[in-house]
Amino acid sequence: MAKYSEKAGEKVEQAMHERKEGTLKTGTGKKVTSKKQAIAIGLSEAKKEGAKVPKKK
Repeated sequence: MAKYSEKAGEKVEQAMHERKEGTLKTGTGKKVTSKKQAIAIGLSEAKKEGAKVPKKK
């Protein structure tokens, strides 16, 4: 199983919380409703900050 850093987990948790509140937006400004999209946004933000995020298979 892929190993994610603690920082990556925190970013995903934050993105999921924002999605639940309805404040998470995509790059184009649309509201995020999908759990998968929220996870992808969280991992992307973590990767930008240098957290350990494995590559997609």
